[in-house]
Amino acid sequence: MLNPNLKLNEKMFDPDAEALPTRDGFGKALEILGERNPNVVVLTADLSESTRADGFQKKYPNRFFEVGVAEQNMAAIAAGLGTSGKTAFISSYATFSPGKNLETVRTTIVYNQADVKVAGHHSGVMTGPDGATHQATEDIALMRTLPGMTVFVPCDAIEARKATEESANIQGPVYLRFTRDKSPVMTTEETPFEKGKVREFWVSENPKATIFACGYMLYYALLAAKNLESEGINVLVVNVASIKPVDESAIVELAKKTGKVVTVEDHQIMGGMGSMIAEVLAKNSPTPMEFVGLRDTFAESGKPEEILSKYNMDQKSIAEAVKKLLNG
Repeated sequence: MLNPNLKLNEKMFDPDAEALPTRDGFGKALEILGERNPNVVVLTADLSESTRADGFQKKYPNRFFEVGVAEQNMAAIAAGLGTSGKTAFISSYATFSPGKNLETVRTTIVYNQADVKVAGHHSGVMTGPDGATHQATEDIALMRTLPGMTVFVPCDAIEARKATEESANIQGPVYLRFTRDKSPVMTTEETPFEKGKVREFWVSENPKATIFACGYMLYYALLAAKNLESEGINVLVVNVASIKPVDESAIVELAKKTGKVVTVEDHQIMGGMGSMIAEVLAKNSPTPMEFVGLRDTFAESGKPEEILSKYNMDQKSIAEAVKKLLNG
């Protein structure tokens, strides 16, 4: 069942459940931060509306910088601002930032520990019809390997707003990952969000496996858990919104509860959240695992639901991964 202690959205499974793009939460947070802190500045690469930075642009035009289709320049300018007392947010599609401008992010922002927050939008196969060129499925791997980089992958629009606000409290570089299409709102204003923490969203008696999920894929993990429970198979579902840093002791404890782990993400299974979980467990408590995500391939263009089904990333595939572990 849904964890009652987290004040989750109990209507998330309803047919008419509220659904919003996670990028909406980013846009709202920018406006809040703009009012709260005069040192917050925002830069975009010709994508202010798509990345929801246009609200900040209208309210604080003197602190908004449109650099055009020049993602490397955007990162370099932000690095200068971020080492000069400003808190800079840069915003583009994740395939372009941090994809195209990775070296500039690495050398000018991260190496100098500049106070810059990199917002990667339209991530994962959720980008759907735009095809492989715009479906960033390697960005978590790129960002989590950079020294001193914090990485947040919020599960819904509310958590996206909280993660963006939290990023402004962190001195130094942060990567925020957002998606384009609407996804169910799973949390509420009362649901806790904290850097470096994982949360059990689905709890049960005598669970047989632990599912770690991040981003909107958490919803599919919850659907799988609900379906598995109807078959008499109890599991735990854990939201891993903070990819880096992460609470290693909590991950080990949750894995030990069941002795079997499935990781779920809209990302390549190599280098992403699942790899992070595997690294933690390999060091502390080796555990049988299955990985749900893209398997060393680019995805086709199509509706997100069709792509998730084709590449074995939907709730059915998550349930099958659990059963595979249970069957040895």
